[in-house]
Amino acid sequence: MSFFGKLKSRLFKSSSKLEEGLEAIVEEGGSADPDTPDTPPAEPEPGPAPDAPPPDDPVPEPPEEAPTAPDEVPPDAPDEAPVPEDPADLPAPPVEPEPDAPDAPVPSDPVPERPSETVPLTPLEIPQEDLPDEVPPPTEVPGDGTPETRGGGFFGRLFGRGPSEAPVMRRVLDDEMVESLEELLIAADMGVDTSLRVAANMAEGRYGRRVSTREIKELLAAEITRIMEPVAKPLPLYRTTPQVVLVVGVNGSGKTTTIGKLASQFREAGKSVVIAAGDTFRAAAVEQLQIWGDRAGVPVLTAPEGSDPASLAFDAMTKAQADGADLLLIDTAGRLQNRQDLMEELAKIVRVIRKKDPDAPHNTLLVLDATTGQNALQQVEIFRKLADVSGLVMTKLDGTAKGGVLVALADKFGLPIHAIGVGEQIDDLAPFDPEEFAAALTGLEQ
Repeated sequence: MSFFGKLKSRLFKSSSKLEEGLEAIVEEGGSADPDTPDTPPAEPEPGPAPDAPPPDDPVPEPPEEAPTAPDEVPPDAPDEAPVPEDPADLPAPPVEPEPDAPDAPVPSDPVPERPSETVPLTPLEIPQEDLPDEVPPPTEVPGDGTPETRGGGFFGRLFGRGPSEAPVMRRVLDDEMVESLEELLIAADMGVDTSLRVAANMAEGRYGRRVSTREIKELLAAEITRIMEPVAKPLPLYRTTPQVVLVVGVNGSGKTTTIGKLASQFREAGKSVVIAAGDTFRAAAVEQLQIWGDRAGVPVLTAPEGSDPASLAFDAMTKAQADGADLLLIDTAGRLQNRQDLMEELAKIVRVIRKKDPDAPHNTLLVLDATTGQNALQQVEIFRKLADVSGLVMTKLDGTAKGGVLVALADKFGLPIHAIGVGEQIDDLAPFDPEEFAAALTGLEQ
């Protein structure tokens, strides 16, 4: 399965999906599109009704007129013409025209019968110009008024115009609908300012028009893509070796797992990688990194529990320089943004690293948990001040219905988004693609 397939199938598993909200907004104040082929009033208008007598009258008339040919008038109508008294005139009627009399009506008999035999096939087999004048157009074929005789049934399904098609719901894009869109986007953690701006841009130039659910999804996806495209950037690689990547974030955001996945992917790309297990306060973090290191074939440098993480970072840089490693990934302990002592410790790690390389760390990745919602905005604000965050990685998008916080982060801070994660597997962390993300967020099929 492609990453977009995973993103769409795993993203937003809870009930409050943005896609369902968009559909509900259109259906709540909308109605069926009058222009859709499902509307029946347009068909009975052209031509007479199916049970009207005019089409049936011409059929029985020709048989009555056929016997009244001019050659048979004297014998069959004694009341209208006098019988001659002279016997010499009697042979005149039986003259040879009598054998021709029965043949005369033969060409005229099939004319009225042919329309009734060929009418059912006219829509598919008989060209319109070859039909007699008495045959109505295919849309006016007489019948019993059932859907099969009026474009529904088999022929309707054959041409995609049958009554089984669901009507397209549309709603006028007015103030009430814009307000509903704003509330939905705010509920999806897109933030108040971003939600108001996105809803206003969606309505611009379309106010007062009837829009469908598909059109609303396309408009929203286009706005999200426009906001996210400037920040969708892969992790930059520099010629400096080792390139130091410091990974920070709050407790449980997924830092350790992200480091393991990045190390494995860089190793597969041909880069030599070293991992420093800087979370010396949690033994499980060290063990987890060692497992990922063994899986990716990457060495993991550790220190005794409770050791100074800044000292470990310094030793790791010395080791990476000696080995000629391309990348050094440094894990750090999770810390809440409101713990001043822990944040100061992070600042100390940065100061010590810069003693070995004034430009280090070359990348500072802030790993964010998508389930934290608007709290992620505050985390970015504080970590930027203390650790000079250069890029973001968003994890656990498969466990939230409020992935709109990523849009709010891009709109407010403009920090590069290097990758997003939707699971625990090695391929569940991938470069951020704004179009795929927007399509998955809105439920728009690509």
